[in-house]
Amino acid sequence: MPLALLALAVGAFGIGTTEFVMMGLLPNVADDLGTSVPTAGYLVSAYALGVVLGAPLLTAVGARIPRKTMLLLLMGLFTVGNLASALAPGFGTLLAGRVLAGLPHGAFFGVGAVVAARLVKEGRSARAVATMFLGLTVANIVGVPGGTALGQQLGWRATFVVVSVIGLAAMTALALLVPRIPLEHQGGVRHELRALGSRQVVLGLLTAVFGFGGVFAVYSYLASMMTEVTGLAETSVTWVLALFGIGMTLGTLVAGPLTDRAPRRTLYAALGALAVLMVVFHFAAPVKWAALLLVGLLGAVGFLITTPVQMLVMRAASNAPTLASASNHSAFNLANAGGAWLGGVVIAAGWGWMSPTLVGAVLALAGLAIAVVAGALARGDSRVVARGAEAGTEYEIEYEAEAPAGVRSGA
Repeated sequence: MPLALLALAVGAFGIGTTEFVMMGLLPNVADDLGTSVPTAGYLVSAYALGVVLGAPLLTAVGARIPRKTMLLLLMGLFTVGNLASALAPGFGTLLAGRVLAGLPHGAFFGVGAVVAARLVKEGRSARAVATMFLGLTVANIVGVPGGTALGQQLGWRATFVVVSVIGLAAMTALALLVPRIPLEHQGGVRHELRALGSRQVVLGLLTAVFGFGGVFAVYSYLASMMTEVTGLAETSVTWVLALFGIGMTLGTLVAGPLTDRAPRRTLYAALGALAVLMVVFHFAAPVKWAALLLVGLLGAVGFLITTPVQMLVMRAASNAPTLASASNHSAFNLANAGGAWLGGVVIAAGWGWMSPTLVGAVLALAGLAIAVVAGALARGDSRVVARGAEAGTEYEIEYEAEAPAGVRSGA
């Protein structure tokens, strides 16, 4: 794999750290700024809002900017947003800093995924994209626990200063390692918007919203499940989250080669397995060893979804995959917010701490249904009719034209 993928992974590591570390720092932020923990929770939503707004907006604005330059600008904005968060004098300015830090998230992964696919040979693009995503998953093993511990010892501002330094390191790596990839002549906002309207792109984004929403319906309340139902001590929660992160990393590693071979079958299997695991977790959570095993498996299967969805959306967008790829991360953050909200609704209704697992199972099945419909429509769309004549006799042959799993589209 090219060293340029390492630069993309470093950027992904910083993004993953700042996205999830706030969950562990909420009590510290609330105490320091004189607000409540539920109110401080808006800082998580503020980042997600930045992702949802920034992914299509920044990608569209940068449609004619060379990809390497765009990556540097996005990582620069990310660094400024985290530095602004670290220096924020009050809650309102911290809220604005979180939105600013979230704006480049989706666009960075969208542009980065297209660049990663262009850096490798045909048939290995999914593995390249998965390598970039590894930075995001490793952040949940190292960056988030480390950032939480640092914030608890030195104050939450220190965590965001360190994330800003990671952003600078990523910019340096991008400048040194990523080659300049020319834009194709048809690049532009209108071309990207037309691609975003593709039926397969829309269905892919809906698959991400519903299927991945199931993951966050459970992940958002995993700490409470482990302490209230499984009976683990609160001091063990950090290690449980790290276990989930290890599962995420393993799932991402497996997703690359599987997606290069069979993206749709990989997606179907992941969504189906996710629904089954959610139901098993619902009943097995009181058993400690089973609960811990299932936490790791849920992380692995949940993140086995990300690469095939990303590649299918990019492939469906044909020669203008960047905006569709970035919008996919808006979809994942809508899944984050929606899954967490639905999980909270059933808990508040008195259905118990494990009730989000059943919500997650339903969402995963909904995602699977959408993915199957998309696959059936894709097969119909790809049927080609060839007509000709031989020995004075006309003939007509209908066959299925399979698109390659890799993406060699404009970057």
